[in-house]
Amino acid sequence: MALSFVVDPVLSSALRDEVVQLWVDVTNAGGAVGFVGPVTVDEVRPVAEAAFAGVESGIDRLVVGLDDGRVVALLFVVDNRFGLKAHWRVLKRVMVLPGSQGLGYGAALMRQAADVGRALGLDGLQVTVRDGHGLDGFYRKVGYREVGRVPGALRIGPGDDRDELFMWLDLR
Repeated sequence: MALSFVVDPVLSSALRDEVVQLWVDVTNAGGAVGFVGPVTVDEVRPVAEAAFAGVESGIDRLVVGLDDGRVVALLFVVDNRFGLKAHWRVLKRVMVLPGSQGLGYGAALMRQAADVGRALGLDGLQVTVRDGHGLDGFYRKVGYREVGRVPGALRIGPGDDRDELFMWLDLR
């Protein structure tokens, strides 16, 4: 594993395309990153561009994991845009390249996010998890705990409602 991280990389056209393609690949492999597959680049791009705008404005942060120069993992550290919540952030679009799971990239990405949070002086990080994928177990292993659950909050399809779990990492 030759994984390295870049925080807030220059959002070149090539990097944007690579991130969008990763997002499509993760979604189409069953990943819970804001869509239900199958999706196309054209469907993901507007959502990605909105996320990039938050990074470019300096409000949000982007953490990119690279292996041999290729984007294999990423997440957004998103500001709550509300003064009473300025002491913590939400991790969004946590993703690892399909076929790269099991190599430790996800755990390394989450450690990097915690380092970013500490560098920002934050008290904590929150991530929402779509129930039914077993991802809460992964987040528990990297130090997060479940702090809330909204039953049936996510409608994946007809007759397929999933709970939305709120998980928290205390950085204090």
